[in-house]
Formats: sequence, structure tokens, C-alpha cells
Amino acid sequence: MNRFLIVDDHPLFREALHRAVRLACPSSQIEEATTLAAAVVQIQQPERAFDLVLLDLSMPGTEGFEGLLELRSRFPELPIVIVSCLDDARIVQRALFYGIAGYIPKSASREVIAGAITAVMSGAIHIPEALLGPGSSGLEGTEQNDVLTRLAALTPQQLRVLQMLRQGRLNKQIAYELDVCERTVKAHVSEILRKLGVYSRTQVVIETAKIDFESLTENAHARGTAA
Repeated sequence: MNRFLIVDDHPLFREALHRAVRLACPSSQIEEATTLAAAVVQIQQPERAFDLVLLDLSMPGTEGFEGLLELRSRFPELPIVIVSCLDDARIVQRALFYGIAGYIPKSASREVIAGAITAVMSGAIHIPEALLGPGSSGLEGTEQNDVLTRLAALTPQQLRVLQMLRQGRLNKQIAYELDVCERTVKAHVSEILRKLGVYSRTQVVIETAKIDFESLTENAHARGTAA
């Protein structure tokens, strides 16, 4: 059973989000928080283990990205989707930089919100096309070649980790599949971020959105065999 946390101080919109979540995941368990402090308390309880947080960017007692940054710093592996009345591509780009899993305008219909939740739960990053800044939808030409050059610096194991990051896997899931400890996965992730010159897992996904990973993995395996 998936568990969601809705963090919003407006009762009518909490109800709208509640219905959208039910539409996307009928059997899910949904909890609500009306303040950021209450959300932190709920997330900290290990028996809850939320799969996704839907966060209003403008919560009482916070300014700008303060609420998002607090949750990201305290719970770095917890997927967070911003639900906001702010329809500004610059805000979306900055939120992506801070590692959000998606951005949903409050003006969206229940069906659109439900579709976005479904996409995020499947491991995708949902951003409305109208809110994508220049170059956010993918890389072309020289930019793509630059990413390929940086990817070539990754080891075969790091490429496998990167591929799982693109699929939305958590560190513990990657560790289980690769039969390594979680600390090793964290080290790989840090090295991937460093080599690609990015600051978050979300940026990794965006930067590598149009890369053919099957070919990359095959080439990396060939390099390892030749070595």
C-alpha cells in the first residue's frame, strides 16, 4: 500500500489533492499536515514510511524555498512533489535544482494531478511542458555530446547505478540489486554527481534524459572486457 502525505494549509485544496491521490492510487493511505513542523513530525515516525509528499511551496512560517529545503535536508531520499499556485518556469527550474520529483500547478484539473502522481510513482519526473525552461526538455547537438563525454568517465558499475537512478530506485533498492552495501551505493552516487557536474539525483535524470543507455552499458562492458 502506497502512503502519501499532503502538506497544505488550505482545507479545500487538501481535499482536492486527496481526491486526486485516490484517483491515481485507489488503495493508498493518505495523511495530511497543515504546517511544515507537523509534516516533519509525521515523516520522522518510522512506521509511516511515506512514498510521496505533496508539498505546497507557500506554507505559513516559510518563505520561498525554505520549506522544501528543510524537507530535502532532513529526508534527502523522500520524493517530494511541489503543488503550487506559482506558474513560473524560473521557480520550477530552481525547484528542480533542489531535487523535487515533480511540479504541479494548483490550477490543474484533478485528472491532470492524478496523472502527474501516477507518473512520479512510476519513477518519472513530472513537469508541465508549459513550465519547462529553455533546454529542460532534453539535450541536442553539442550539449548532448558534452553529456556523453562526461558519461564516458563513469565506470561500468557507476553506469549501472546511474541507470537505476533514472528508474527512480532508492539507494537501498540499488544496493539490494547489485548485492552491495548501501554505503557503497552512496559513494557511487556522489561520484556520479561529481563526474557529471550536477548537484542532485533529479538533475542527473534531466541531464541524461535522451541518452541511449543500452549502447552506453554495452560499450562500458566492452571496455571492461578489453581491460
